[in-house]
Amino acid sequence: MSGPDADAPFGLTPGAVLPNGRGRTGVITTPHGEIATPAFIAVGTKATVKAVTPEAVAGLGAQAVLANAYHLYLQPGSDLIDAAGGLGRFMNWPGPTFTDSGGFQVMSLGVGFRKVLAMDAAGVADDDVIAEGKERLAHVDEDGVTFKSHLNGDLHRFTPEVSMRVQHEIGADIMFAFDELTTLKNTRGYQEESVERTHRWAARCLAAHRALTNERVGKPYQALFGVVQGAQYEDLRRKAASGLAALEVDGQRFDGFGIGGALEKENLSTIVGWVADELPFDKPRHLLGISEPDDLFAAIENGADTFDCVNPSRVARNSAVYTADGRYNLLTAANRRHLGPIEDDCDCYTCAHYSRAYLHHLFKAKEMLSATLATIHNERFTVRLVDHIRASIEQGRFDAFRAAFLGRFYARR
Repeated sequence: MSGPDADAPFGLTPGAVLPNGRGRTGVITTPHGEIATPAFIAVGTKATVKAVTPEAVAGLGAQAVLANAYHLYLQPGSDLIDAAGGLGRFMNWPGPTFTDSGGFQVMSLGVGFRKVLAMDAAGVADDDVIAEGKERLAHVDEDGVTFKSHLNGDLHRFTPEVSMRVQHEIGADIMFAFDELTTLKNTRGYQEESVERTHRWAARCLAAHRALTNERVGKPYQALFGVVQGAQYEDLRRKAASGLAALEVDGQRFDGFGIGGALEKENLSTIVGWVADELPFDKPRHLLGISEPDDLFAAIENGADTFDCVNPSRVARNSAVYTADGRYNLLTAANRRHLGPIEDDCDCYTCAHYSRAYLHHLFKAKEMLSATLATIHNERFTVRLVDHIRASIEQGRFDAFRAAFLGRFYARR
């Protein structure tokens, strides 16, 4: 384990391994508890999983939550969270926590796209690409990113050093190095420049992380993950991964790695495999921004350990729910008088106490409780699916479980 305190409780203990040598189970140990992997990390962007209490998040089986440094920097301010004793105490979450570096906002604010895993790479490549009707709110240079607050239009500046300071003040167990997230529309030349810039930023993050760790005496050790970019290009992905794996600054190395960037959905498994091949086996790998069942199986098989995504809660707020038989909308007429649960064999709080008809009514009436109950179900569905995948690896039946689950889930396609 890297870091100034050799006794700091962080590390990955690998477990069962798939025959391909990539996919595996394991345990990540943090100052606030263990994470059995593979694991889905619930997203609490602004120090809350939208619509549900932290106690409910724990009750649905989530092992950790991920918050966003950019959003918490703007409101309420990382200094306030630091004064409150860190993210976990601030939001009353006792378990492990992650923070995204703010690098995603380089893409989302810069080009106006929302988080989309499977972008369409077809068409004309353009380094000045921007979503139709959107204003460019972020501008990248060698030193960092200047951006306008989406809250009030104020100008702010994020650099690797600022991101590290903000994340240290937020106090998550696992942080990510500041990176530039490109789109699949960017040219090959720009992707090459971006990978090199992200590597330089990574070195600056390691230096700042070492200094801040030494400065903040008495605080639990916070692990730092380097983020692998490179879009859809094998040589860039492998170069980025091997470069970050070898990087050492002032005796500080990365404690784990994130796999970032917009990906072509059909190539997700291939890209994750390229990266996993270049990374050390005994350090955790986090794939940023996925939660669809087929993506989870593909990522886990190819070596990803943890994942996060806003999708389970986002679609829940729009009346969409996941079941073993696929995703459907609670607002359809078929649910108006359906007095059974969302899913008969689901063990979540919502399915144990409420009917589809009641949820249909809540959504039709635009009651806030609709989002709470649907989110509890979707988060539980995703957490439980990954739990079952982990068990299938341990029991040597991963392939059979994947075939049975995906065959049923996507049967209506």
